[in-house]
Amino acid sequence: MNQYPENSPFNPADESAYLHWRSNKLANHPVVFEELLVSIDNPFAISDQEKQQLLDKIKQCNMAIYQIKPLEKHAEDKGFLDELGKQFGLNHLDNNLYADEDAISSLKVTAEKAGKGYIPYTNRPIAWHTDGYYNTGQTQVRAMLLHCVQPAADGGSNQLLDHEMAYLMLRDKNPAYIEALSRPDAMSIPANIQDGKVIRDAVTGPVFSVDSDDNLHMRYTARTRSIEWLDDPLVLEAKDALLEILKTPSPYHFEGKLEAGQGLICNNVLHTRTPFEENSNRLLYRARYFDRISND
Repeated sequence: MNQYPENSPFNPADESAYLHWRSNKLANHPVVFEELLVSIDNPFAISDQEKQQLLDKIKQCNMAIYQIKPLEKHAEDKGFLDELGKQFGLNHLDNNLYADEDAISSLKVTAEKAGKGYIPYTNRPIAWHTDGYYNTGQTQVRAMLLHCVQPAADGGSNQLLDHEMAYLMLRDKNPAYIEALSRPDAMSIPANIQDGKVIRDAVTGPVFSVDSDDNLHMRYTARTRSIEWLDDPLVLEAKDALLEILKTPSPYHFEGKLEAGQGLICNNVLHTRTPFEENSNRLLYRARYFDRISND
């Protein structure tokens, strides 16, 4: 049932390739949230130096935090976000449910959306997850931009973990866990049905997989509602071991709060959100992409 190419570091059967990749990963991975920060002047046309600084961090840990200066120039102009993404090869937006007309979501407390069970539009905490874990095939969310317009006065911070580090720590526990969570039937999301209408069909797939370029992809949620794990002892044991890794602090777990003008650009890494004051007017823009960030 091994779905990985030969000589892939993510192939549980190739210990040599894995150990080489693991050594490089641990040697270059940042360990402080502030190490992720890069200041940019004009998001519509970032400089070669700014782009390279961001790409260097993304290469190390699949994520970076940009800070737009001067802030006033783009404080509430959502148009820059897609232009910024295009400069990193992000051209195909996921026009997901409740996204705005431009396929970019305005994440703020919204009673109508919250009432339908969409937690990002509430002030409640969000458990560990990757975005779009209910997407399949060519619509997998490979990258994401999350831009802060207005932070909450209290709360609303994020934990971040490179999904490759989650893979590494889980494989170090037991390579069989990787095989279990790479099964094509490991994790299922029931159909989304509202008022008797099927909004999205049921989705089943692996937690870990690789794309055609051997880049690791992860679809995951730690939520316990609206999710079904394969009733297999090893899959359930692996799922519990992964959750324990996510909940246990390590040098590779980042925690911080996006301030106004800051944004996360990432290859859909694992992340959380803490609760925040409901009346704080918190506003973030989220752009999800079917593309992975280009290193060019």
